[in-house]
Amino acid sequence: MRTHMDRFACVFAMGAVLGLSLPVAEACTRVLWNENKLAVVTGRSMDWPESTEPTLVVFPRGIARSGGNVGPEVVVTENPATWMSKYGSMVTTVYGIGAVDGLNERGLGAHLLFLTATDFGPRDASKPGVVVSMWAQYVLDNAATVAEALEILPTVQIVMAEARGRKGTVHLAIEDASGDSAIIEYIDGKRVVHHGREYRIMTNDPSYDEQLALLAKLDFSNPSSDLPLPGNVNPRDRFQRAAYYTSLLPEPKTEQEAIAGVLAVIRNVSVPFGAPYKGFGVYNTEYRTATDLTNGRYFFELTTNPNVIWTELSRFDLAPGAPVKMLDPHDVELAGDVSGKFHTIEKPF
Repeated sequence: MRTHMDRFACVFAMGAVLGLSLPVAEACTRVLWNENKLAVVTGRSMDWPESTEPTLVVFPRGIARSGGNVGPEVVVTENPATWMSKYGSMVTTVYGIGAVDGLNERGLGAHLLFLTATDFGPRDASKPGVVVSMWAQYVLDNAATVAEALEILPTVQIVMAEARGRKGTVHLAIEDASGDSAIIEYIDGKRVVHHGREYRIMTNDPSYDEQLALLAKLDFSNPSSDLPLPGNVNPRDRFQRAAYYTSLLPEPKTEQEAIAGVLAVIRNVSVPFGAPYKGFGVYNTEYRTATDLTNGRYFFELTTNPNVIWTELSRFDLAPGAPVKMLDPHDVELAGDVSGKFHTIEKPF
């Protein structure tokens, strides 16, 4: 495991696209704000050329899982990981096959974002296999802190999988209620870990080492409205812009101000409708989330709806045997606290 530091990693990105991406696609930003005195909060965007069919799902403890399936398809045929969830969680799903974003009841957050360079290496059947679409959920189910997550992840192997003809090339950002943070990538078949409170910003390509090197070349020591700042929608510009604005956030007086702060940064690095993305086409921001890890609240903003919605994990029954609950955020009538709007479903994955 390698640990890397950078003088301006005072802004640590977390973004997440589930690894169901086209070879030329790049998307998403994650921002962690762990320097204020009020709460540890995160923000993220999901940028995608089509609807990822997001739903908000609450899982109780005691959910039986298999790491070998992508939906009904069995991907890991030999030694798939199996586990029973230790912690309840609230997640945003992608295509109904896995979680790309969310938190658990102990205040651990997880976010999957696209990374072209991702290479999990050849399958090693001596380790239990976890398909990439279950990577974030595996962490939320089994770890209470970043340190615990980093202890258990080497005991399994993350396995590449496809859905809708797209490979799951992603990296993972995790953070906890203490403000600890880690970015986990697989480059050339080897795990690379950036562990520390200073790793607050994450976008997509290039690899995190290269993103930090590019950021170190910039001088943000004298911020002003005349400071030249990268302004396009590519992941390098978004990384640098998110780092700059996160470092300038004023101390919040309330949770409302803390959430507003991270959402302000995430909106600044979102991809407007119609903005060109390489040669592939348009990659609009589909939704934004904000997470208060200190108080267990989760905020969601669909870019095609006019309202921010939120819910509190502690308001749900998370005891083993409790029902799985789901909310479709596309209902334009939803606004404010929607904890009472969830309905019971069968376990989606």
